[in-house]
Amino acid sequence: MEKGNGCCFFTTTLNATILLVVSITTFVLIRALYVMYQSGKPLRKTALQSVSTLIILGSGGHTAEMLNLLSMLQKDKFTPRFYIAAASDNMSLQKAHLMEKSLVDTTGGNVLESVQFMQIYRSREVGQSYITSVGTTLIAIAHALWIMIKIRPQVILCNGPGTCLPLCVIAFLFKVVGIRWSSTFYVESIARVRRLSLSGLLLYKLRMADQFFVQWPQLQKKYPRAHYVGCLM
Repeated sequence: MEKGNGCCFFTTTLNATILLVVSITTFVLIRALYVMYQSGKPLRKTALQSVSTLIILGSGGHTAEMLNLLSMLQKDKFTPRFYIAAASDNMSLQKAHLMEKSLVDTTGGNVLESVQFMQIYRSREVGQSYITSVGTTLIAIAHALWIMIKIRPQVILCNGPGTCLPLCVIAFLFKVVGIRWSSTFYVESIARVRRLSLSGLLLYKLRMADQFFVQWPQLQKKYPRAHYVGCLM
């Protein structure tokens, strides 16, 4: 009798566990589809409030393009600003700091109080073996998660460096589970004339970018959900 009761209890518990797993999985899938459906739609206008903004910098030309883009924005609308670059890239943050300092000199206000500069571990350094990159990728994801939990930006601006991928993926997951709805704006590099970069392709195909911009008309024809904005440099 006891054996029968134990077997019945085990079966009931197993069925309840399976039902719970199926329910959670179904909810996550529906929520993910909803988030993907919403991406690419015109964003709702937020009053006159400023929005916390994460700006992801790459090295070399990526940083130059991003800083040129930022020069066109209304800085008071995108504040506080969080600049982030790879841990091995010191030049990009220095350039961003110089740009922000120039705003202080121009406006006379203490702009730097609402600006932070941060670094993140790279998933894989140039020339690093794929075997050792598994460990560094896990570290990079954990670090990206900690940063996103800490700042929880409302807007993310990026233009192609691989550094943006873990941050954008985590931002997408935050939308799915309802932690924070961050609007991701991706601007493909001007160097990409005929095809998207790997970062851009992944964000485009997986619909992780809310707004996707390209700087060449032939790219817009190839990727119709992208917006052609002309050359920003």
